[in-house]
Amino acid sequence: MGTPRNGPWLKLFLGGVAAGVVLIGVLAYAMTVTDQRPFCASCHIMQEAAVTHKMGTHADQSCNDCHAPHNLLAKLPFKAKAGLKDFMANVSGKDVPHPASLETRDVVNENCKACHARTNVNVASMDTKTYCVDCHRNVAHMRQKPISTRTVAYE
Repeated sequence: MGTPRNGPWLKLFLGGVAAGVVLIGVLAYAMTVTDQRPFCASCHIMQEAAVTHKMGTHADQSCNDCHAPHNLLAKLPFKAKAGLKDFMANVSGKDVPHPASLETRDVVNENCKACHARTNVNVASMDTKTYCVDCHRNVAHMRQKPISTRTVAYE
């Protein structure tokens, strides 16, 4: 007579696998929800950005399609740090620092280049300007311009 195949270890193992699958599903759902404009706009410090994003040319993109790294291992700590900074600004009543930090600007710039790689080959100023927003300042949020004068590029 051998060891029974359906011992308590098998139930524990299968329960752990099931719990792990559920946990991963919940975390993936939470990550998706917290990437979207309605979540970001729930803080008063982000309301202007959310409204101008909704009217902009990238309204079909989530906030973190532009504002967070696409690589999940880089995205998690980046999102935690930026989220904590925004949360503290919201709680304290301070404005989010503008312009964005150099780290954030670099991430946004890399995301611009990644999504627009096909059109970037035709842009002569790519070598002379550091950031895409050096020319396309108002694309994402149309900030600091009256609505009647907002354009996609070249402020």
